[in-house]
Amino acid sequence: MLLALFLLLAVRPVFAAVTNSSDADAIPPLRPPHAEIPPTLWEQYGLWVIVFGVLLLALVCAAVWFLTRPKAPVILPAHVQARQALEPLSRLPEDGVLLSRVSQVLRHYVAAAFDLPPGELTTAEFCRVIRGHAQIGEDLSAALADFLHLCDHDKFAQPAPVPPLGAAMRALKLIDRAEARRFAMLQPSAQPTRGSPATHSMAVARK
Repeated sequence: MLLALFLLLAVRPVFAAVTNSSDADAIPPLRPPHAEIPPTLWEQYGLWVIVFGVLLLALVCAAVWFLTRPKAPVILPAHVQARQALEPLSRLPEDGVLLSRVSQVLRHYVAAAFDLPPGELTTAEFCRVIRGHAQIGEDLSAALADFLHLCDHDKFAQPAPVPPLGAAMRALKLIDRAEARRFAMLQPSAQPTRGSPATHSMAVARK
């Protein structure tokens, strides 16, 4: 009797353990299903982001090209270039180098202003070219030739002539004369106005 009771007490914890183990392995109740996952931002607008990025990159490249592109050089008229070169020379001591520079500037101006053929010419050759040029005219070509010959003479004079030639200022005055000549050549010939003697003569001739 005591042995049976002892065995019953020994077996009872085993049954309890088996019962607890069965409860632990039991499947818990399922939770309710989640709602449908919405599409991400990239899935919704990924194509538009790519398109916008390409357009923005193209705009940045265009802006960089516009800001860094080489600027077209501003070409000054021949008389402006000549004056800018001669005016500083008028304040320097006059020597052979300065006379050579003044005559060179004046020759380049005349060649550009009156469309002379390109080429390096001696003073004598240059004077022959301008002497036969209709737009320059006899008076201006003679003044230019005299000045250039005088520069050549004083350039090699030893010692330097006194008083100085004042080559830069004289060259500026010759440029003023040349510009006046060009302006006069560009003006259209005067047309007879109504009531002028020329118009009256033409009307009489028609009668």
